[in-house]
Amino acid sequence: MTLHSDVAELLAGADILDVDVEDAVADEHVRSSAYRRVVSVAASSRSRDRDRAIVATILRDPNEMGSKTAVVTLVDRIAMKVSGPGEFRQWSAELLPEIDQLKTDGYREFIRRRIHDWLFYLSIEEGHVPAPAELAQVTDWMQRVLAQESTSPTVLALLAESGNRKKTRNIAKNRAASRKPRTK
Repeated sequence: MTLHSDVAELLAGADILDVDVEDAVADEHVRSSAYRRVVSVAASSRSRDRDRAIVATILRDPNEMGSKTAVVTLVDRIAMKVSGPGEFRQWSAELLPEIDQLKTDGYREFIRRRIHDWLFYLSIEEGHVPAPAELAQVTDWMQRVLAQESTSPTVLALLAESGNRKKTRNIAKNRAASRKPRTK
């Protein structure tokens, strides 16, 4: 496979006709933008059948930063679509062999951490109440997402007390306070 054939295949598979393959091959910014569009189309699909092949193709790109970003976007979009942590765990497990092909350890680890974060988030959405030690194992980014979006008073209280960053603790504390019923 060549970069040209990979880009052409991805664009055709996503029915994206307004991106010039030659331009995308020559310019990593054009290519990164095209990958984000391909990922958007893939994430919008009901079928997850092509995701592994799409990820494998994107990750063959010599610009690992751009390809990592596209894969993280796909991970984020699918995490927000799935029915729960079991479905997301199964979907992400199919991608791990492709992710392991990345040459840069930091990029592999970043994607793996993002998957872990979303599994944590989805388990909380399903009713799991984490212990402080579990909370400490997710990224600051996920702690902030939870502080901003969780509706669980228990999770907000835990974040207000044990969040890694002051900003996260404050967001959780303010949201927890605003959720308490006011007495007259």
